[in-house]
Amino acid sequence: MKIIRLKPGKERSLQRRHPWVFDGAVARGGGDAGETVRVESHEGQFLAWGAFSPNSRIRVRAWSFDEAQRIDAAFFSDTLARAIALRTRLGIQSNGIRLVHGESDGLPGLIVDRYGDTLVAQFTACGVERWKAVIADALIGLTGCPRLYERSDTSSRKLEGLPEATGWLRGSGETAFELQEHGWRLGLDIAHGHKTGYYLDQRDSRLALYEYTKRLGFAQVLNCFSYTGGFSVAALAGGAGHVTSIDSSGPALEQARANLLLNGLNPAQASFMDADVNTSLRQFVAEGRTFDAIVLDPPKFAPTAAHAERAARAYKDLNRQAFKLLTPGGVLFTFSCSGGIGVELFHKIVASAGLDAGVDGAILQRLGGACDHPMTINFPEGEYLKGLVVMKKA
Repeated sequence: MKIIRLKPGKERSLQRRHPWVFDGAVARGGGDAGETVRVESHEGQFLAWGAFSPNSRIRVRAWSFDEAQRIDAAFFSDTLARAIALRTRLGIQSNGIRLVHGESDGLPGLIVDRYGDTLVAQFTACGVERWKAVIADALIGLTGCPRLYERSDTSSRKLEGLPEATGWLRGSGETAFELQEHGWRLGLDIAHGHKTGYYLDQRDSRLALYEYTKRLGFAQVLNCFSYTGGFSVAALAGGAGHVTSIDSSGPALEQARANLLLNGLNPAQASFMDADVNTSLRQFVAEGRTFDAIVLDPPKFAPTAAHAERAARAYKDLNRQAFKLLTPGGVLFTFSCSGGIGVELFHKIVASAGLDAGVDGAILQRLGGACDHPMTINFPEGEYLKGLVVMKKA
């Protein structure tokens, strides 16, 4: 058994059951990539069993804080079973569900989504990479799904010293699927789509846009970073007069057009722009265009706190332009999926953007990840997705 001994005073986070040990907290000890190690305080007190990552700043990710726990195949099967049972209890009415959400389910570095009878997994850390075959077998056994596709092509793998890996781990076949949520149909491809194929974490936010559209009767909606048009479908289904979708991916926009037709929506009420969002917003401002609702759902600008300052400027600029484009009484649905931007900081960024735009706004609602993307009370970093619904005061 290999032991990681921490520096004096560095045991407090593990004692509070935070699952990460950073390299600067380690006094001595090491291990192979993904190897299970015993983490002890400077005085030799047991703190946790964890997976060692020799290349990452997060040097150890905790599996268990129980000294009697064995980290073996049974541990992974039991932990996966608990995660899957939680989703069953939630009773989500969709065929696209997150089954495992990393640290929040006690499995750091593992993401598993289910699309119908197919699982899609991301192994983003050394620990779950080492146990990949065991985890794959357990997932197939616990869910009864015959197929498991790997989408371990995230940037976080590079930080772990791991190469990208994609393809079928179990089974084979088509990778195109039809997601069903809120009575809508959304086409996706698990091999080529973003994340595991789609943004399941925005399920509740799409419903929120639909409900606000029904309630407030938006005539003109602008969907920025629209991807395959989930928010566009929600707005049109809610009765929006016209939706403009902007994205820099032509194939994503083609799927967005197809998604409108899948839902029996009128393509004449939609326009699609293969363009840069920042440039387009400035152009709209110069042209004097306005919108009753704007969705800002940009990609991750700040993966860690080290990127927060630069990302804050980018978020502020986007929101400032959006505020200028809103009609009086119009509503901004603005999001950040950056782990390095906390809830409080995001609020300050949006407030500052409104101030610069000369706009006063009322926060109608806060949004976050759907309930199958939980966070734990001991791991606030799990709250990566945050959103605000802001009405521009007349």
